[in-house]
Amino acid sequence: MKIMVVDDEKDIEDLFRQKFRKEIRNNDLEIDFAFSGKEALKILERKDPPDVVYVFSDINMPGMTGLELLEKIKKRFPKIPVSMISAYGDSENYNKAINSGAKEFFTKPINFESLRNELRIPGGLN
Repeated sequence: MKIMVVDDEKDIEDLFRQKFRKEIRNNDLEIDFAFSGKEALKILERKDPPDVVYVFSDINMPGMTGLELLEKIKKRFPKIPVSMISAYGDSENYNKAINSGAKEFFTKPINFESLRNELRIPGGLN
């Protein structure tokens, strides 16, 4: 299973790799990282259809916001579920994300057990 994480904060890559190290090592999970909405779209366009099966995107990013990226993914790749991640768990961000087609909404700090459940990856955190 290949997922994509989109966040302008580069340290998010280390965090995801650490939290899913067992699944990555066992080849149960592959993670692509994009540090902007534009880069995320380029990665999705590499293969037709894309091999990414789920996208997790931060909402607040410079340039293209996560909500703008969500809209573009839903139009171009409607079968790929997109969940939003935000440091702000306010109802305005939540409602915008869900009303724009987000599958789920996660707040930072990320609860990786909830994220694992969303991906239906068995086993607890190491």
